[in-house]
Amino acid sequence: MSQPSRRALIVYGGWSGHQPAETSAYAAELLRAAGLEVTLIDSLAVLGDAALLARQALLVPNWTMGDLPDASAKIVAEAVHNGLGLGGWHGGMCDAFRTNCSWQFLTGGQFVDHPGNQIDYTVDIADRGHPITAGLDSFAVHTEQYYMHVDPGLNVLATTTFSGGHGGVDWIKGVTMPAVWTKPWGKGRVFYTALGHDLDVLKIPASSTILDRGLRWAAGLL
Repeated sequence: MSQPSRRALIVYGGWSGHQPAETSAYAAELLRAAGLEVTLIDSLAVLGDAALLARQALLVPNWTMGDLPDASAKIVAEAVHNGLGLGGWHGGMCDAFRTNCSWQFLTGGQFVDHPGNQIDYTVDIADRGHPITAGLDSFAVHTEQYYMHVDPGLNVLATTTFSGGHGGVDWIKGVTMPAVWTKPWGKGRVFYTALGHDLDVLKIPASSTILDRGLRWAAGLL
């Protein structure tokens, strides 16, 4: 019997404001510490390589505001369906390919706004029984509060509630939005955290713990 893959592929690039190289390097550190062999590639072409994806335990997309051919999106979706883990953060995964509905269906959500830009808000743990969020308490952050269009079938692990006091959109006061989630996709595991605008946000202790556990969970290590 073949041994399960211990490989992870991080694909990074797109809008430079999300520090794709720096945040990807940090994720690679976490994954290597978990015993995975990590490859970082700054090209979307690899997402069309079914054979390469089939050799991975985990795919980490970190590419904000790009364009992905439908054929490549279907190849990724099929790889996840067959057992590839998919995990990512912020715009690198859920503001990656705005015109590709297949990608949004796979990942579980799409960014639409962050009223007020950088603001103070709270991330509330919604599921303390999941291995990604076990033992964590709600925590305060100063960063973008993502307003998203989300899949109603998500397994929501953490949320954030909009105060209505930012960005001139007071009618969203009281809206509770998923901020960390998982979802099944065939045999694969999908994980996402909306935190991670830059490296400093990823390194917030609770945020880092969620990212570390989430990526390991998606890879089948947790």
